[in-house]
Amino acid sequence: MSVQLKPSTLDGRLQESFSAPVAELYATATRPDASAALIRAIELRSFLAMAEEQVNRVRERVHDATAAGRDMDDLSADDLRMDAQWLEAALDARNGYRAALGDLLRTMPPPGQQPRPAPTAQPAVTTPLPPAAPAPQRAGAARARRP
Repeated sequence: MSVQLKPSTLDGRLQESFSAPVAELYATATRPDASAALIRAIELRSFLAMAEEQVNRVRERVHDATAAGRDMDDLSADDLRMDAQWLEAALDARNGYRAALGDLLRTMPPPGQQPRPAPTAQPAVTTPLPPAAPAPQRAGAARARRP
């Protein structure tokens, strides 16, 4: 399944922030005129969806291993320790992506408000510069080639 089709816990906030469904946001992010904020948001959303899928997989594996109907002889402390480490890593990633995406959405300008372009005009110099000192006579002169 494509990461675009996997749900994430922040899909609602994304849709609200960009006023479009997630599938449409993915399509818009591939256009040359897509905003940097949208491209970053979609990238973070993809990472978040993958991390949440990992959390779900490990959680289901632990649930299956510890199900009431399972034979206790099949339980492995080593397997459960490994799953606990994997779950911790997946949760850390999920929390990091949620925080980064939340920060991005919180600091974005409201929909429809374009950021102001940075001024590009150079300020005019109003004070004349002092005359330059004369260059030494041989400054920049090429050396004569020796035969």
